[in-house]
Parts: sequence; structure tokens; C-alpha cells
Amino acid sequence: MAKSFLHQMRKWMTQKMDLPEDVMMDLPRVTMIGQIHIYIENHRGLLTFTDREVRLVLKQGQLLIKGEQFVIKMILPEEILLQGKIVEVIYLEQ
Repeated sequence: MAKSFLHQMRKWMTQKMDLPEDVMMDLPRVTMIGQIHIYIENHRGLLTFTDREVRLVLKQGQLLIKGEQFVIKMILPEEILLQGKIVEVIYLEQ
């Protein structure tokens, strides 16, 4: 019940103060540039990395990115920049 109230309070504050939802609600922000770059903010860690698949842990669920020739161009504790041919981006709920 306390989690639900906190979630509702954050949502209300986001709307009233006109703040970005990804910051207030701790949601991931995914930015794609065509089919070649994807930049993800607010992730919780890298779970799997191959040249064809990347799986990131999120606060609620996981993000699965499928494609070809993946290379990590930059990685920070909560941000990652991935380059390659992106074919599919899937949000997996737990």
C-alpha cells in the first residue's frame, strides 16, 4: 500500500511540476538513432551481452535488444550506448 501511495505521489508531482517522467518515476529512457545506435538511461545493469543480443536489468523488468554486430561504445553505471544493426527492442516484465 505504501508503494502504491508513493507511486501515485510521484506521478502527481510529475504532472503538477511539469517534470520529466523518466526522472521522477525512475523509468528507463531509450533513444534510438535509426537502426544503428541505441542509448539507454536509468538501467540497473548489464545482464547479457553478445554480438546479437543485449539484455539490461531495469527497475521493473528487463530490456532485450536483438540485432547484429553489437558493440558497446560507452557504458556507465546507469547508461549504455550500443552500436550495431538493431532489429528488435522488447520490454520484458517480471
